[in-house]
Amino acid sequence: MKKIALLALLLTIGTVAGRAQESRQDVSISGSGIFEPYVTSSTDVKVAAKRGLGALFSYRFMLTPRGAVEANYSYSQNSLHYVAPSFNYQVNARTQEVTAAYVYNFNFHNFNPFVEAGGGALLWGNIRNLATTTLDVKSQTTIVGLYGGGIAYEISPSFDIRAEYRAFLSKVPNFGYSPLSTNRLYNINNPVIGVAYHF
Repeated sequence: MKKIALLALLLTIGTVAGRAQESRQDVSISGSGIFEPYVTSSTDVKVAAKRGLGALFSYRFMLTPRGAVEANYSYSQNSLHYVAPSFNYQVNARTQEVTAAYVYNFNFHNFNPFVEAGGGALLWGNIRNLATTTLDVKSQTTIVGLYGGGIAYEISPSFDIRAEYRAFLSKVPNFGYSPLSTNRLYNINNPVIGVAYHF
């Protein structure tokens, strides 16, 4: 009887220990690029942007073996150029992303493709330096939709490398200065690559 009780206790401890080692969370850090398309509008304002660079920090929590929720924060810098018949302005911008998404994973050995969709906000802040050619701009927040897909390659039980295409559907920012308004939505491309740690 004591042997059966000891065996049951060992099985319970082994099961609990196995559950504790199951990774249900991860954090990742990635380098990112930001590519905004050229925009023309009915207001005669044309907007072009230089390529920007930044960093993305993400946290994922697995709800099921395939489904997860993700919280994201990113920071990037680039420059937007607004042209109209009456002005030609450049705005150096720092852009911060605060988003959440649902992530669906597919598993193929060490390769884990995934897709995601969600939403959040982009916080557009102007950098006041010599490259910003108007002082009438100020910070602005736009509500965005987020979608994307990518692949993670597991290099160990604790780490994987992730490459992903992400995109934001956003209103073109006017930095709180109505002459810069385009009344248009556009798709901001945001490729990222980085490493994730599972715990």
